[in-house]
Amino acid sequence: MYNELYDAWKKEKENMELQALPKDFYTTLAQYVKKIKEEGRMLDEKTTKARMLMRESKNVQKMLGDLLMLRHEKTVNKVSDGETVSSEGLTSEEEKLVKEVSPSFEFFQTLLKNILSGRLPQIEVKREPKKRVLRFLKEIPPIIGADMKTYGPFKPEDVASLPLENAKILTKQGIAVEVEVRKNVG
Repeated sequence: MYNELYDAWKKEKENMELQALPKDFYTTLAQYVKKIKEEGRMLDEKTTKARMLMRESKNVQKMLGDLLMLRHEKTVNKVSDGETVSSEGLTSEEEKLVKEVSPSFEFFQTLLKNILSGRLPQIEVKREPKKRVLRFLKEIPPIIGADMKTYGPFKPEDVASLPLENAKILTKQGIAVEVEVRKNVG
């Protein structure tokens, strides 16, 4: 994994455009870092192997920090320039970042246009609800939600409100479908 990180870091530094990374790049890297730390804890600090692991860990920290900052800057710059950032080549975590960053830049662009055209600034922030209502199609055992609460077990036709992250996964896997909730006004 060290070589993959080095290659990704080097390509990102040498190119102006965002370089493609596998969707699970950071997950795999986190597992690698965990393995290095665990190996290091089991060794006597004075051994050559322990010193090599320590050096490897420091190099990984530096490269990863640089890589993340470079990719973040490139992504934010694209969004602020009004360019669309393709999810192809982004990691899963970076896709979430783009979804969070894009609306805030759109808000500031609208605010600027309103002020420059002499209109009073109006703040209208659209927030996606953090939970979704699902109707279950299959039976599943209890799950731990993104909010660390337990949900379930569920049987077919059960309806429940779950955190957005879990709802997306369950609908993608065909275990449940999202239910549209209408609010009565009147």
